[in-house]
Amino acid sequence: MAGLRAGQGILRRKPIEHIEEGEAAERLTRTLGLWQLTAIGVGGIIGAGIFTLAGTVANGTAGPAVLISFLIAGVASAAAAFSYAEFAGLIPKAGSAYTYGYAVLGEIAGWFIGWDLLLEYTAIVSVVAIGISGYFTFLLDEVGAELPAWMLGAPGTGEGHKVDLFAALLCLLIAYLLTLGIKNAARVETVVVVLKVLVVLLVIVVGFFHITTTHYSPFFPFGVSGAFTGAATVFFAVFGYDAMSTAAEESKDAQRHMPKAIVYSLAVSMVLYVLACLVLTGMQKYSEIDKESGFSTAFQSVGLDALADVIAVGAIIGILTVMFTFMLGATRVWFSMSRDGLLPQWFAKTHPTRHVPVRVTWIVGIASALIAGFLPINEAAELTNIGILLAFVVVCIAVIVLRYKRPELPRTFRTPGMPFVPALGVVFSLWLITFLQWQTWARFAVWFLLGLVVYFGYSYRRSHLAGSEARTGQAPPPGPEA
Repeated sequence: MAGLRAGQGILRRKPIEHIEEGEAAERLTRTLGLWQLTAIGVGGIIGAGIFTLAGTVANGTAGPAVLISFLIAGVASAAAAFSYAEFAGLIPKAGSAYTYGYAVLGEIAGWFIGWDLLLEYTAIVSVVAIGISGYFTFLLDEVGAELPAWMLGAPGTGEGHKVDLFAALLCLLIAYLLTLGIKNAARVETVVVVLKVLVVLLVIVVGFFHITTTHYSPFFPFGVSGAFTGAATVFFAVFGYDAMSTAAEESKDAQRHMPKAIVYSLAVSMVLYVLACLVLTGMQKYSEIDKESGFSTAFQSVGLDALADVIAVGAIIGILTVMFTFMLGATRVWFSMSRDGLLPQWFAKTHPTRHVPVRVTWIVGIASALIAGFLPINEAAELTNIGILLAFVVVCIAVIVLRYKRPELPRTFRTPGMPFVPALGVVFSLWLITFLQWQTWARFAVWFLLGLVVYFGYSYRRSHLAGSEARTGQAPPPGPEA
């Protein structure tokens, strides 16, 4: 009997119709409009994908067919994006995949998605900070500035390196920006995103006049399979809307604006990705494209050295917005889990006037700073990816379950091609998971086991649904019909 009650307990769900009950004490302020949300989404998607991954994949994996790689990844990502859009209009609350999983599949599913995303989003912030630090060091070298070796990288990354100080400080800067209030932070993010898009458009327009069509032949130098393998790599450059959707509770009209912002941000980003890839592989033979700074070296190769420096600055600006979006995501997931009682309520405390979760923001900022400062980029990168893909799987499955179990719920956006489109998202995400290295699985297993300890040692009995169960003497029904 006890085992049966425990089984029901881990499947208890947040009732969708009353999902705001019990949240009155700590709520986030609704200040974000449609274009601010879209800017946050574009800021999370466009970054390393254009400025780094495009050249890397073109050179050694797909050749000119790198634009096909982005199209394949974009189609697969859209399958998940449509599922997120439906949920964002239906459940306009902070937490994104965590909240959706909790409401449809039960507490244990929501817990582990939230637990995974805390690590994934924080690690992504760190990886991006390390990448920006590399560009910054490059620019300093260009102007002849010399900095002490101890502050230029994590231990083991170079002679005399002790800490990547710039990367660590950048994480703390983003945390500070987020503590100023979402309205002010989003204004800064929107301005930076506009600058980033202008740089990308400059690259596309100027580069178009230096295309040599013979560079496109052969179009599939590594075979069609190379384009699919490239898609598995660049897929991690075409999400970001998932982290943006964690800000649903801070949208002025989340039910209408969130679905549009998710679709708009992915559409804008995909157009820019494809055009940029077309220009890059047209300016230089794929085998000559630099893996680290493809666009900068491509413009240098046609005598546009000054523009190459502008691109390097644009890369720093562009990747900076990725940090903002994913740190925002990490803090909102943590806030939601704490407000639900799955983590200590202390973390859900918001600033009395700015109405943002300042405590968790600084914790995430400091944690990402420590990772960025003391771990090499490859080790930090191995902490990412698997949690994002599992979140995609959960959201795509949940949208199918809820559509058939609760068809009467009001939806401001409906995922097209049900159930085939979200099923495609599940299949593609599981396929990409098979590309991950065993070290990634090992780290995930350790985090998973730690999550089990925390959940059954604390969260299972402390969640607000557990308190409701104790007061009524009944567990909420586990199925979506409740």
